[in-house]
Amino acid sequence: MRRLAIPLLLLGLAAPAAAQPLKIEVGLGDVSLNKLMFVVAAEAGIYQKNGLEVAQFITPSAAEVVRRSGVQVPPEFVRNNPGDINIGGGSPMMVGMTTNAAAVDRVILATTDTISRFRVVGRPDIARPADLKGKRWGYSSYGALSHLSAVVFAKRMGWNPDRDISLIGNAMSIDVLKRGRVDVIVGDEVAWTSALAAGYKVIVDLNRYRIPMAGSGVNAAKDWLGKNREAAARFVKSTIDAIALLKTDRAAAYAAMAKWYGIKDERQAKDIYEQVEKLAAKPYPFVEGIKKVMETYSYHEMRQHKPADFYDASFVAALDKSGYIDGLYKK
Repeated sequence: MRRLAIPLLLLGLAAPAAAQPLKIEVGLGDVSLNKLMFVVAAEAGIYQKNGLEVAQFITPSAAEVVRRSGVQVPPEFVRNNPGDINIGGGSPMMVGMTTNAAAVDRVILATTDTISRFRVVGRPDIARPADLKGKRWGYSSYGALSHLSAVVFAKRMGWNPDRDISLIGNAMSIDVLKRGRVDVIVGDEVAWTSALAAGYKVIVDLNRYRIPMAGSGVNAAKDWLGKNREAAARFVKSTIDAIALLKTDRAAAYAAMAKWYGIKDERQAKDIYEQVEKLAAKPYPFVEGIKKVMETYSYHEMRQHKPADFYDASFVAALDKSGYIDGLYKK
């Protein structure tokens, strides 16, 4: 996925005022910090400034998962469409492409989440990481970042993830904890902050273990990308603009969380926002994380690929080399 022709807008040039905006449909996947910059891009007019008309939405399944943790996504932002661009984990994308004949072939243009920031949250009587052996761990779906994090952490503890713990899918929400279906969940910011508010405790902060991952990012359908590189360029630029805004404008982040995610509790919003400083200003596709996915899910079909099959770094690289990204933080 390498192209030499770089659209002019990547070099920091704004779209002509009279130009017709380019239309993109964007699927936001789950509700998490990793999607917040795209919500902010819509609310702050960043897409419009970059000559885009973006229709973005959250899938019904993702909205249902967070509803079970007490977060209500307004119905007007819910739609079942994967989008030309999907904002989601590189790990589930790669696993889906190599295990599911119905999966859309996609390529990673940017990674906004390179190190696992998940937390293992559970009952107050589980005192320490070693006590997690033999327990039931809840995660979202096979190949998802929560599943990857659980498997890699278990191996680092010297455990066999198939024999020494029970991995339970469709369970990254506090309702399964309350019903006793799992002992702990491997949760993102929305899940673990909701669990803490419900009286559960953090047993492991996986950020301490620096687990590399092909986390949430900009994943474009390959067929669409071949015909729409200018639109993709503008979208990557919008992503980088929105990350810069997030890092410098707490109020914009809080307003977007309230409108799109229904998160109005100040403490929960603050806990989520504290993770913003860890976002990469230059969201290159994270090759080390892609390799970790391939190592963790090393079945036959995955081994038929090389890391370069899954990403295209040219869009972020053009903005970086032009000095555009550094310029956002000099103001």
